[in-house]
Amino acid sequence: MEYALAVDLGGTKVETALVDADGILLAGSRFRAPTGRDNPSDDIAAGIRGIVRDAVAALPEDGTLIGAGIGSAGPITVAPGLVSPLNLPQWRDFPLRDLVASALPHDLPVSLRKDGECITIAEHWVGAGRGVDDMMGMVVSTGVGGGLILGGIAVAGPTGNAGEIGHIEVGGFDDLCDCGGVGCLEGVASGPKTVAWARRQGWTGTTGEELAASYAAADPIARAAVRRSGRALGQALASATAFTDLSLVAVGGGFSKVTPDLLDFAREAVAERREYRYVTALRIVPSGLSNDGPLIGAAALIHRAHFVA
Repeated sequence: MEYALAVDLGGTKVETALVDADGILLAGSRFRAPTGRDNPSDDIAAGIRGIVRDAVAALPEDGTLIGAGIGSAGPITVAPGLVSPLNLPQWRDFPLRDLVASALPHDLPVSLRKDGECITIAEHWVGAGRGVDDMMGMVVSTGVGGGLILGGIAVAGPTGNAGEIGHIEVGGFDDLCDCGGVGCLEGVASGPKTVAWARRQGWTGTTGEELAASYAAADPIARAAVRRSGRALGQALASATAFTDLSLVAVGGGFSKVTPDLLDFAREAVAERREYRYVTALRIVPSGLSNDGPLIGAAALIHRAHFVA
C-alpha cells in the first residue's frame, strides 16, 4: 500500500497523517502540535519535525511512503516553498517545504499548496464536490481560506494564492483585517473575529464553542454575530460566483460548525442576486469530509499530482 504524508498548517495547530491512495487516513498515524501567534518560531518548527517523524514511524511494514504534501494557511510562495501565514506573524517567508523534507527518511517529493486549495482538491476527489468541475472549497476557522477548481483544473496561480476569498472585501462592513484591508471576509467572519465582534456588543464568552452554545440558547448577541458572519460569507460567495461562475462551494473548518444556520444566512445573501440566476443557482454545502479534508487534500498533492501540477 502506498501512502502520502499529509501536513496541514494553520493558525492554531499543525497536523500530520498518512493517507492512502483512496483518500483514507491511516488509523494511528494522525498527530498534532500547537502553532499560534505567541508560540516562538523555533518551537513551531520543532513541533512540526516531531509530528512528521511520528507519522512516518506509523508507516506499516508493508507500506511505502511516496512523498509528502503540505497545505498551509496563506499567503504562500509556492515555487521556493515559503509560507507567511497571516495568523503566524513570526513566520514570514519561512521555508516550510524544506523543513518537512529535512524530517523525512528519504529523498522524497514534497509539494506545497495553500490550505484552501487543498481542501478544494479533497472535496473534488472524495467529498461533497465529486463530479463538479467548477467549485470552491472553503475553510472558516481561525482564518478564512479558499481554493478554486475551474473547468476541472485546480487553479493555484503563479504564487499559489488563487482563490484566497478570505481577503475579498465585503460591502457594508468596516472591520479591520490583519492583512491591512478593511471589510475583508476573514476580518468579519472568521471564528476569532466573530467572537471579538460579539464581545464588543456585550457578550461575555471567549471562544467559538461558547458562541455556538449561546447561539443554541437563543442569546440575542450570539444570534446577531452568527447572522452577521453568515451574511458576509454569502456576499463574498455571490461576488466570487459572479466572477468565476461557480456551481458549488463546500465549506469546512471549525467555525463553520457553529450552527447549520450559518450557511443558511449565507444562502439568503446569495439569493438577493435574483436577476443573476447563475449566481443564485450556487449550491453552498457543508464539507463532506469533516475535519479530515485539509489532510486528505494535502495528500492529494502527491496521490493526484497530475491534477495539481
